[in-house]
Amino acid sequence: MADRNSIFSLLFIYSLLFFFIFPTILSANNEHQQQRQQREEFNEELLLKPLPDRKVLAHFNFESTLNISSSFNGASHLHLFPKSLFQLVHKFRIKELELSFTQGRWNYERWGGFDPISSKNAKPPGVELWAIFDAPSSQVDVLWKNLTHTLSGLFCASINFLESSTSYSAPEWGFRASSGYLRYGTLPREAVCTENLTPWLKLLPCRDKAGLSELMDRPSIYRGFYHSQRLHLVSSGFSSDDFSSEIQLDQTLTVVLKPQSQGLKSSAKQPNWSFSSIFGRTVNKRCILAQSSNMYLQLDRDLVHILKDKGIHHDDAGSASIVTNPVFELSSSPDKVITEVGDLPTEEPSILYLFFLEKHVDDKPFDFALIWKLPVVWSCSQAPLLANRFLMGSGNERGAIVITLKSVDNIQRAQGSDMSEDTFNLHVNVFQVVPWYVKVYYHTLRVFVDGENQPAANVIDKMRVSPSEDKISPGSLELALKFPCRMKSATLSLDFDKGFLHIDEYPPDANQGFDIPSAVISFPNFHSSLSVAADSELPPLLSKMRTLIPAVAYTEVLLVPLTTPDFSMPYNVLTITCTVFALYFGSVLNVLRHRANEEERLLKQKAKLKDSKIHRLLRKFISRLRGNPVEEDENPSTSSSSSRAKLIFKVSVVALSAIVYQYYFT
Repeated sequence: MADRNSIFSLLFIYSLLFFFIFPTILSANNEHQQQRQQREEFNEELLLKPLPDRKVLAHFNFESTLNISSSFNGASHLHLFPKSLFQLVHKFRIKELELSFTQGRWNYERWGGFDPISSKNAKPPGVELWAIFDAPSSQVDVLWKNLTHTLSGLFCASINFLESSTSYSAPEWGFRASSGYLRYGTLPREAVCTENLTPWLKLLPCRDKAGLSELMDRPSIYRGFYHSQRLHLVSSGFSSDDFSSEIQLDQTLTVVLKPQSQGLKSSAKQPNWSFSSIFGRTVNKRCILAQSSNMYLQLDRDLVHILKDKGIHHDDAGSASIVTNPVFELSSSPDKVITEVGDLPTEEPSILYLFFLEKHVDDKPFDFALIWKLPVVWSCSQAPLLANRFLMGSGNERGAIVITLKSVDNIQRAQGSDMSEDTFNLHVNVFQVVPWYVKVYYHTLRVFVDGENQPAANVIDKMRVSPSEDKISPGSLELALKFPCRMKSATLSLDFDKGFLHIDEYPPDANQGFDIPSAVISFPNFHSSLSVAADSELPPLLSKMRTLIPAVAYTEVLLVPLTTPDFSMPYNVLTITCTVFALYFGSVLNVLRHRANEEERLLKQKAKLKDSKIHRLLRKFISRLRGNPVEEDENPSTSSSSSRAKLIFKVSVVALSAIVYQYYFT
């Protein structure tokens, strides 16, 4: 009996081990197999850059990468990459997508326009969305409309307004070279607030609880002079089942902040700043899910040239002259110094100080600070041409759109120009979208170079015009221009007429005016990049900045006043109509009521006379003489009720006639 019990106990133990340990082993095996099928990475980086006009540029870069094999059967086990974006890419067959929310306008003259940050992250005010689809051209419009609704829900914005065909265009080559599969739309008046930033932060593995995203204090960010949050998606390999697929998500936040002076005299050109002074926060802990957490301090070429004149060198990361020198002082010693490889001997290369976050947040919060000791004046690298746009004309009938391009005298033109072909020409591409209610006459295009009108054949290399259709599609203009290299200024002008809208098509603030989206000015022969030495362990942000990026600039958003109806007129008509009817009915009822009261008073007097004995006897005597039956006395209440009924009937007839007149004759 004891042996039998021991056997049963052993069987019970083995069964427990089988039911509890075997699933664990199986799940571990499945997880290992899943990890073999997919590989996820997340990196976070922050680039800080002092600007010449006493401001600081902060550029946050969060990169999420997903590599999956062809046997991967869904996104149910994603650990770092956002599942919502994975499903969005697959459902709408997105090859490339970019969405930006921007508040303010990038100052190309003071903050630079010929560097990777400005060329890629300087965006127009409001919302800009463009997408390239990996689908037949007949399905692109349907996918675009569904995509706008999805993004509107994800980011709590009015992106669904881009669903209408009057709000987006299909450029061929003026914006990006993707004929037939690219859709582009903007909402210049879209307000950017924390409702858009919060869902953007939820896409990060650590959100804003750890890592560099801890610095994203909402009041500090939205107090800045410029704020742009951007989301860029690139997918590859989904059209083929034989190769692995990859999705790369870049989330960037570019902010221009003005730190408050901390102990500097008013004559100093640069204020001291730290994390706590410009963001209101410090980095307390690193994001453990991030493969790398880096911070950079970048010094422009012109600033490095000034520092070199003062005897400051940047050869060694541990050099004492880097941490403290006659010009500035750093709160922490950089872990690495990265020097740009300059192509021109007359320019100093820019310098980047690299800080590994895991080495600075172990013991105490990381509060990086830069203290200036001497006034320093320098300038940022600018694009070959500064672009501006404005309106001409007056009144609500006609006008003109004018784009001006002013030359910048710097050595970058020789660096960026294509010397193999058209050596003495400067190539510029212009992409402009105009709403349908602005009737542009494209044949009136005039180009002036240094104040002289030029024939179109001498300036225009290529031109594509997509005329607008009323209430169907906007108009778009794509221009490929060539100018002489020694040109000082150029001006483009287009005449237009202002259209009329139906009353239902006006926005709530129609008297403010209507927006014309920013024009995109690109320089195909000028490519900005950060030329650093190639390294297998190069951080993701520097790897992106090494790639050649065409210089791109956005012009101002134009505000066009259109003829608007008097929206107060319905209210005025309703008010005066109600007033007239109130006075009419009031006076009529008053007259009728006074008349009824008078009749009641007379009837009561007659009743009193009839009640007298002499009057009753006389009435009976007269009736008997005439041979008529004696009449009974009338009840005064009966006569009063009949008069009231007549009064109600008269009022009802008047009211009914007024209603009929109002309904059929007005």
